[in-house]
Amino acid sequence: MTDPSRVVFLSYASQDAQAAQKICEALRAAGIEVFLDQSELRGGDAWDQKIRREIRDCALFIPVISAHTVSRHEGYFRLEWDLADQRTHMIARNRAFIVPVCVDATPESSADIPESFQRVQWTRLPGGETPPTFVERIKRLLSPELSPLSAVSGAAPGLREPVRASRRSKPVLLAIVAVILAMLAYFVADKFWISKHLAASTAFNPPPHSIAVLPFANMSGDKDQEYFSDGLTEELLNSLSEINELQVAARTSAFSFKGKDTDIGTIARKLNVGAVLEGSVRRSANTIRITAQLINAVTGFHLWSKTYDRDLGDVLKLQTEIATAVASALKVTLLGDVAAKVELGGTGNPAAFDAYLRAAKAVSSSHDAKDLPAAITAYTEAIRLDPHYALAFAGRSIALSIVAGEAETPAATREGFDKAQADARQVLALAPDLAQGHLALAAVAENGTLDFTQASDEYERALALAPGNAEVLRFSGGFAAFMGHFDAGVAAARRAVVLDPLARASHSLLGLALYTARRYEEAVAAFSEVIRLDRDFKAAYANRGFAYYGLGDLERARASCETKLDYWGSQQCLAVIYDKLGRHADAEAELTKIKATQGDAAAYQYATIYAQWGNREKALEWLETAWRLRDPGQEFLKTDPLLEPLRKEPRFQAIERELKFPT
Repeated sequence: MTDPSRVVFLSYASQDAQAAQKICEALRAAGIEVFLDQSELRGGDAWDQKIRREIRDCALFIPVISAHTVSRHEGYFRLEWDLADQRTHMIARNRAFIVPVCVDATPESSADIPESFQRVQWTRLPGGETPPTFVERIKRLLSPELSPLSAVSGAAPGLREPVRASRRSKPVLLAIVAVILAMLAYFVADKFWISKHLAASTAFNPPPHSIAVLPFANMSGDKDQEYFSDGLTEELLNSLSEINELQVAARTSAFSFKGKDTDIGTIARKLNVGAVLEGSVRRSANTIRITAQLINAVTGFHLWSKTYDRDLGDVLKLQTEIATAVASALKVTLLGDVAAKVELGGTGNPAAFDAYLRAAKAVSSSHDAKDLPAAITAYTEAIRLDPHYALAFAGRSIALSIVAGEAETPAATREGFDKAQADARQVLALAPDLAQGHLALAAVAENGTLDFTQASDEYERALALAPGNAEVLRFSGGFAAFMGHFDAGVAAARRAVVLDPLARASHSLLGLALYTARRYEEAVAAFSEVIRLDRDFKAAYANRGFAYYGLGDLERARASCETKLDYWGSQQCLAVIYDKLGRHADAEAELTKIKATQGDAAAYQYATIYAQWGNREKALEWLETAWRLRDPGQEFLKTDPLLEPLRKEPRFQAIERELKFPT
């Protein structure tokens, strides 16, 4: 093989040789180099070394999974799988290497495969029959910018496989380890039984000036004060994210380790950060004590630590002090007035700050729009106590928009968005450069007033003010994709995943952006990751079902959408899928369920269903109803795959013109 970095290694059990040969022939016919071992004599030192060398150097590893591999508890293919699995620990998580292929109906749950094979979406190729779409996918994965070898060499940043690291490791020890590894790599480069832990540790190369803020411990002696320590931690995290030179892991991912006995090294690797800030909060009647320490996640050394005693009214200035100290310890060159950024939109009123933290806790604990009224009440209390509290207005505006978007009547939707818009405008009157204010106004324009040009402008402004804010990236990325700017939308969503890798919202918005871009296979993987993170999140099953539908896999689409039958999105999905499966009565029944609970509020969704049923007249009628009612769902109209049958219809084009989508 003249270029091993572009070779595909095909691994299979001997009983699957015929299926493997079909896959191999299809790939080779497209000019793809494939290593396919057809020797009947498995074993021998020379051959063993060749196999190890090929797996070490190949660009992609395709394990062929079947009932045969499940039934065989021993076999040379299992050694190949283990070697490939070990190699994944040296490859960035955002780089493709393992491409599992199943040639029969073997379920993933009982496949007896390495853990790394379960992290990626399987491809079903019954009997080895290989369609052109699979070949094209392999070609894309072999393109230079996706090469896994570039990630190993450090040419591209990415999330690495987490490993445990001692907090007591010394620089001298690390230097010795590096020398030993270099010697071993030179003499026995193909010996993959070298310590997996050691190899993964040397592969960990987080971005410079990257940091995670872990939940500060509540030392007040009152569990009911947990909201205060959590909220103050989040404010410190937000303060650090205001420093553009820092890359700060977002709240959802950082807080996922709360209450878990996880060492700093593992946390750092899961979040791909070079430093971790942790500490404690002790609150009394009018004062607060914060102890903070900054740890180098690679060496385990403490970089900085300090204890602060302050009046509660000085919390804003305290956030600035800590943010500045952390930036200095990380050797960040501060540009501009840090205090002006950190303290923008805040309050010096302790009672208002307390109410704001209670609202933030209610938001972070919510599962859907029905949980948000408590947060809105707390935000309202914060605003009553400090009518100039811009951050409280921004928080209430976004919460009101979410509730309005899920309202069951058009009147409630309009009322909710009107209130959200008033709050957003108040934010910008108080603090014109507060990114959260522009984000709040963008959300209203996108879903409430349907002024997509204004939404685009506000998202652009929010991104300019807070380029490292995962929430801004999520919302703006999804919007960009819905407007047809697929590359920009997917790029922003992927950046949000980097900053908040353990948040279901990051992967969910990435999935929607990919689905809208017709990149269905990648969308399935993104929604599957959402489900892995939160198995109770109903929307993910419906969204994954639509992605499977885009791939033409009706059975998997049906199975995914049937997982949460009580969710209206699943009912919309099943109304489409059942019809395509010839189950027309069942499809009608699902549509009836939605109409019974949603009424005209789901006019846009009815249009998508009728469009897929081939009933263009009904679809257009409901689309016109959606336009008349200012249905928020219309933001998807420009790029929604489900509306493809209507795009040449004059009535459809008239509505599209009225919506004035930005170019």
